[in-house]
Amino acid sequence: MSINLDGVFLGTKHATLTMKRNDPTRGAIINISSTEGLVGDPHLGAYNASKGGVRLYTKSVALYCAKEGLNIRVNSIRPGYIWTPMVENYIAEHGDVSEGRKALDALHPIGRVGGPEGIAYGVVYLASDEAKFVTGAELVIDGGYTAQ
Repeated sequence: MSINLDGVFLGTKHATLTMKRNDPTRGAIINISSTEGLVGDPHLGAYNASKGGVRLYTKSVALYCAKEGLNIRVNSIRPGYIWTPMVENYIAEHGDVSEGRKALDALHPIGRVGGPEGIAYGVVYLASDEAKFVTGAELVIDGGYTAQ
């Protein structure tokens, strides 16, 4: 909770205050959440709750910024399983990396786990002028995982 929810709360709060104080012509805050904030898992209750909290906090701040006329857009990205060194190390600690990768790939309708670049492109979009009408939204980047 301290990292996943309190960290997002504090980062968003201070970014909003700094942008407000400096009177920007526009701004964008992008919180990283997880698909685990959309689904339940019997072994990840606290994690699910923290990521679900990021979802609603992001929407609340987006509405606050709009109501105050701050021209700060606030959105979240919900990554699914992303192949990172952290995930690879976790799998290595609990079994065979190759088999673990195959199991993760099989969870996704597109047949593979995601890469960090897919999330980065979502951030670039939400930070860009092309997303100037997007606020309070959730960009789910999960290879179809939550569509099942």
